[in-house]
Amino acid sequence: MVEAVMLWNEPNNLSHWDFKVDPEWRMFSEMVIAAAQTIRRVNPALKIVLGGISPIDPQFVRLMGSRGVLDAVDVIALHGFPLDWNHWNIHQWPQKVAEVRAVTDKPLWVSEAGASSFGAEEVQVFGMQKTAELLLPLVERVHWYSLFDLPSAWTATTRHKESEGSAYYRHYYMGLLREDGTPKPAAHAFPDGLGICQWFHYQDPRLQDAVEWLQRLRVRYLRTGISWADSFRPQAEHWFDCQMDALADFDVTLTLCFTPEHLGIVPHYTSPPKSPRDFATFAEWAVARYAPAAASCPEARAPSELRA
Repeated sequence: MVEAVMLWNEPNNLSHWDFKVDPEWRMFSEMVIAAAQTIRRVNPALKIVLGGISPIDPQFVRLMGSRGVLDAVDVIALHGFPLDWNHWNIHQWPQKVAEVRAVTDKPLWVSEAGASSFGAEEVQVFGMQKTAELLLPLVERVHWYSLFDLPSAWTATTRHKESEGSAYYRHYYMGLLREDGTPKPAAHAFPDGLGICQWFHYQDPRLQDAVEWLQRLRVRYLRTGISWADSFRPQAEHWFDCQMDALADFDVTLTLCFTPEHLGIVPHYTSPPKSPRDFATFAEWAVARYAPAAASCPEARAPSELRA
């Protein structure tokens, strides 16, 4: 079942939100508030999570508070990758959580934490075990990123691609399973209580394998997403239904993000939308279809009926 909906992903990271177009996050704030208000009308009991921030920045959280965003959400999510991309030590996880707790009383989830096997698979095992040891006592949810390695033929979701050097290629080695489906040592050492964050691409052929592995690993909490941009692809509704039906036995945090090019101020998935209501309409559809209120389950309109 869907236990929470997350609005966007890493909004303070240029690879996911174009803050050159929206330098003070005013448009982002309007978009999130509009979506949250719409979601409350569809399912008042559903948890709303502010898309995981990366870097972990208390000043960004303060800014969201000043914009009214924190009043609209229930949970703030954090992302951290100290063994690969962040400029802090993995042992500083409790400090990073405390820094955000100092500026908000909202519950905190870690919706992405990971370590690549780029340098050595043994490093990933250490990173996973230390992350679980440090974070599971501190926060309600910890989602390990990720289950699968990114296939080498696919493109990682970053802005500068290969020009990032080894930082880019680490994206391909974050999984517990190698590209060929064989498990790494970390898969055999997966701690109880840890969740998983796994993104599924449009018509992702790995979906059924993912379900089998999540069950084998005894995962309860899963974070995934459905892409607003993908909702304009042919047969998008069918794919979303297949994905969500397959994941129905897990407690899912469903992330909504990625701007359709024709609805963005600039034609890019990181662009602020021309109208915050456009994203709110997509959020309304997604929640009505996949996380309706228990007392009433109205038929959700198809994405094609929501298009601007």
